[in-house]
Amino acid sequence: MRGLCDCRDAYSKTLEEMAQSDERIVAVVNDSVSSAKLKGFQARYPERFFNVGIAEQNMVGVSAGLANGGKIPYVCGAACFITARAMEQIKVDLGYSNHNVRLVGISSGMAYGELGPTHHSIEDVGWMRIIPNMTIVVPADAVETRAAMEYSRTYVGPMFLRISRLPVPDVTPAAGRFELGKAVRLREGKDVTLMANGVMVCRALQAAELLAQAGIEARVENMSSVKPIDRVAIEDAARNTGGIVTAEEHSIYGGLGGAVAEIVVQTHPVKMRILGVPGVFAPTGSAEFLLEHFGLTAEGIRTAVVELLASR
Repeated sequence: MRGLCDCRDAYSKTLEEMAQSDERIVAVVNDSVSSAKLKGFQARYPERFFNVGIAEQNMVGVSAGLANGGKIPYVCGAACFITARAMEQIKVDLGYSNHNVRLVGISSGMAYGELGPTHHSIEDVGWMRIIPNMTIVVPADAVETRAAMEYSRTYVGPMFLRISRLPVPDVTPAAGRFELGKAVRLREGKDVTLMANGVMVCRALQAAELLAQAGIEARVENMSSVKPIDRVAIEDAARNTGGIVTAEEHSIYGGLGGAVAEIVVQTHPVKMRILGVPGVFAPTGSAEFLLEHFGLTAEGIRTAVVELLASR
């Protein structure tokens, strides 16, 4: 694993680079220019920058209109607001109409820790999963954020990109290419499979190191593509390892763990542990405190694996 990076930097820099070669690309923002790191885009392409103010429902409607006019809108705002406040517009204007819009939910999960439950975005993946036509990508690091952004330029249809503000090390190979619907195996193992996305991928890799010290070989899969999800990787893990532990900065309901379990129960039932926020409002505190509070750490994942293997 390499040095810590902010995935928002990779997102904004890549957006500017893509806009230079593709005049169809526009940015739509809900007055969060600084936190979305879009000041550079605004300065370089003022005619392609639309700040609609704190009006997320209008923001999604505007983006649908821009897409209908042949533009490729990247709609950026805090994940908790861009999803919850505009769900009807996302459902109708993007999903039902199948408009070519990218929703970029920044500062996702519990990154806004000290601002409390109103700013935690631990339901967004679940909400987006149930919208027909919606694609969901949760990059693990800056390298994968860049690759997913480059992929998104040629993808046709609505897409939700979930970008964290928590600094994470790069775990994706430098020349890594994003492939929708495909998991990325970062470590081989036969005893158990760890499946994670976003900020939890590096923690899953750290947990695998801890498990190795105890003689437990853990396979690690980066499940950045949540919808569509890699059924082949999930079925293989269920059939060929001793169980599956999922870890996500999200509610245990409706997110990655639920998506994996839906496939496991229909194909090859195997013991699982789903790590996340257990159906409660997360308290107020730093992001690191909250991750530790809910066992979303390398040690927490290690403990879940040991308990799972002991219960077989």
